[in-house]
Amino acid sequence: QVQLVESGGGLVQAGGSLRLSCAASGRTFSNYAMGWFRQAPEKEREFVAAISWSGRTYYADSVKGRFTIDRDNVKSTVYLQMNSLKPEDTAVYYCAGHRLPYRMPTMDPAGVDFGSWGQGTQVTVSS
Repeated sequence: QVQLVESGGGLVQAGGSLRLSCAASGRTFSNYAMGWFRQAPEKEREFVAAISWSGRTYYADSVKGRFTIDRDNVKSTVYLQMNSLKPEDTAVYYCAGHRLPYRMPTMDPAGVDFGSWGQGTQVTVSS
């Protein structure tokens, strides 16, 4: 059974930075695409970023140039470096693992190709 545990959320002022981490266990981490999603209050979940098993990255337009996703296959951990944070980035951020190995992720906002989810970590950006 796949387990994903996020950490690194918190409160930061606009313009600041945070680095989220997601530690995975339960399967061969390096074979699977990983993603980050977020959900703000009273809004639908949205795609933020993803990284394929081969290291190809994907970003939502709203975070492109500010956020960076990367992975450490030795530590079975995926990261989301968030810079130049804005109040509209405030949300619960979820780590997700793809359902199938060696598949490229889509940027579907609902994350239909991701079958494993973490518990979420709150990110709050004050103005």
